[in-house]
Amino acid sequence: MTSIDRRSLLAATAAIGALPLHRARAQAANTIKIGVLNDQSGLYRDVNGPGSVACVRQAIADFGAAAKGINVEVLVADHQNRPDVGVNIARQWIDRDAVDLILDVPTSSVALAVNQVVREKNKAYINSSGATSDLTGAACSPNTVHWTYDTYMLAKSTGGAMVRAGGDAWFFITADYAFGHALERDTAAFIRAAGGRVLGQVRTPFPGTTDFSSFLVQAQASRAKVIGLANAGGDTINSIKQAAEFGLTRRGVKLAALLMFISDVHALGLATAQGLVCTETFYWDLNDRTRAFTQRVLPSMPQGLRPGMAQAGCYSGTLHYLKAVADMGVAAARASGAETIARMKAMPTDDDAFGPGSIRADGRKLHPAYLLEVKAPGESRGPWDYFKLLQTTAADEAFRPVAEGGCPLVRS
Repeated sequence: MTSIDRRSLLAATAAIGALPLHRARAQAANTIKIGVLNDQSGLYRDVNGPGSVACVRQAIADFGAAAKGINVEVLVADHQNRPDVGVNIARQWIDRDAVDLILDVPTSSVALAVNQVVREKNKAYINSSGATSDLTGAACSPNTVHWTYDTYMLAKSTGGAMVRAGGDAWFFITADYAFGHALERDTAAFIRAAGGRVLGQVRTPFPGTTDFSSFLVQAQASRAKVIGLANAGGDTINSIKQAAEFGLTRRGVKLAALLMFISDVHALGLATAQGLVCTETFYWDLNDRTRAFTQRVLPSMPQGLRPGMAQAGCYSGTLHYLKAVADMGVAAARASGAETIARMKAMPTDDDAFGPGSIRADGRKLHPAYLLEVKAPGESRGPWDYFKLLQTTAADEAFRPVAEGGCPLVRS
């Protein structure tokens, strides 16, 4: 190929990429496009990754989209836990590929950045996995629903339980980005309100930290009763493993895994994770409906993993979004993400993963939260029987009161 031919080919390729309007017009009138944006290859892969995609596809099947005359296309991308990558993908999906809904988006810094893009472009956004409670606070948007959990709920449930059990002196090991900061902030507020103290904190680089030994030594030196792990996924797993190697829990120090998923427990094993307390809004073995959902999606889950709450949130959010699309019509849903989110808020939610619920004006999805304890090996009845229920917090009590969030969408 001559240099002229190569330049012509490159120019033609660039021109194709610069024609989003033509591609958007070519989209079938009855087609909805959903973009699943998450970590497909890094430390949150098992928490989100292909499992979230499997749950989205299960929701489409359970909804019966084809039978209702709605064609649903699913796009998948890896944001690598980087806000710049996430923003670029979101813009390309909307401008070039005419994506109507962006879904999942773990890593709070990415979640907040994508939140701005979706609002600017007037598309719909269901965040299942970014934890920062700012998504329904100062950063709330008419285009966004925060679905599964948030830092306020985790802090109130897990942090509050630890303080009530006597853990009134804390040291935080915190992932140094928006999620870790928000989780530490919200948990510290509950600790101080209950009369406890925060003796110190250390910020760990994210991503890229695998050795937590120096941070654990600092925590131990503080003489804190509780080490609060304001991190997630692989960081939580490594922190707990290394704390066990140091024998911290044998010396009476408690670990507070402020965000821990069932895939983390599986990776740790019950011998290491036993006794840890965490909060979930979904557990596969909670009731008949959660077990039925799990059995349907299990054949599509990667490596035999049971779905965790973030992945189940993708199922639940997709199902409710499609109900709203069917209710208002595909054309209207595609024309305005804000109107679609408004229709979702006006409709009660109900599905096998979370049961009945609702969506508040600030975009907060409401459902119960469950305080769980990891079973000892001798208590487990079989594979993935990992949790026992300690406490249920009702939907109207689990999350931050709407008047306290500072969301500009909510009238005082």
